[in-house]
Amino acid sequence: MEIRTDLALEKCENSDINSLRGVTSESFSVGNARITRIEVTDEDGARLIGKPIGKYITAETLPLAKHAQFIGEELETIAHEISSLIPEKGTILVAGLGNSSITPDALGPKCAEMIFATRHIKGELLKETGLNALRSVCAFSTGVLGNTGAEAGEIIKALVNQLNPAAVITIDALAARSVERLGNTVQMCSTGITPGSGVGSSRSEINEKTIGVPVIAIGVPTVVDAATLVSDFAGGESFNCPQSGMMVTPREVDLMIEHAAKLTSLAINRALQPEISAEDLIMLTS
Repeated sequence: MEIRTDLALEKCENSDINSLRGVTSESFSVGNARITRIEVTDEDGARLIGKPIGKYITAETLPLAKHAQFIGEELETIAHEISSLIPEKGTILVAGLGNSSITPDALGPKCAEMIFATRHIKGELLKETGLNALRSVCAFSTGVLGNTGAEAGEIIKALVNQLNPAAVITIDALAARSVERLGNTVQMCSTGITPGSGVGSSRSEINEKTIGVPVIAIGVPTVVDAATLVSDFAGGESFNCPQSGMMVTPREVDLMIEHAAKLTSLAINRALQPEISAEDLIMLTS
């Protein structure tokens, strides 16, 4: 049975990561967060874990549904990891993927609403902020194909052609293998994303090859495949599961999405505007 997960960490979980050819890793803790950096360095590693060549950074935090305090060393560490993946200069286009009408899939749209968009702040308006400079940032939600008639990748590509950003950051809800990682894990990677892949509804890939600029994908797992969950409860036994195709999410998903969106958007804002404090960024995006 296929084990469905978007997390590189879970792809490597049943092996000694550093023994995998073409895969390297390191882990460390900061406050209540544990950071794991995995890099797939060649095609052998990509085949072994089923992930493209690139960098995958995972931050495991306290359960977001139960904690609403985001200012601290964990936030700064996640912001630092995001900074390590994006170009130092140039406009950044932030795209929230997902369906705002479906709570477990609403992470991207909710994050996009809290991104500090600055591309339009110039001249006298910039002087009024009291800052010497702001990094140019654009933010929007792609919507979903059923509502817009356009693939998220097509919309992003059109905006990239018009705005010529240095990179794109996508934000989307992910699928995990383990319920223990729902709402307390943030994955950041340099390889882009295939929207819907975690729930078996893959759309067009969004990555540097298809978009034309680097794509950094950030996500939080909000669902687990029911068949995978039943298999784990059965000790890993593989069988035909009547729940195949169903996804499971926690009952506190509303709070989980709200808090995950706040943490993720604030970390992105800190990575893009390091001269502005977290407290001021919260005020500017509230």
